[in-house]
Amino acid sequence: MKICQVEKPLVATNRIPGLEHKHMKVVRDGSAQMVAVDVVGAKPGDWVICVGSSAAREAAGSPKYPSDFTIVGIIDNWVPEEAEQ
Repeated sequence: MKICQVEKPLVATNRIPGLEHKHMKVVRDGSAQMVAVDVVGAKPGDWVICVGSSAAREAAGSPKYPSDFTIVGIIDNWVPEEAEQ
């Protein structure tokens, strides 16, 4: 699992059939941006818990779902280490 921050929604209207109509978000893990399927309704600025690999597919709803990164939880209170200093 990784802790990431949601930056913004990602809109992709042309998708393969397996992607259905699930929401996608741009998330940041340190300096890297990634796209994550959002199954919990996170908003920009939220700190979230993300899973990858087969856990991401299961969390998105099916072991055949074409995702390798899925948001599975919104963190209620998180202060990143660099903000504490």
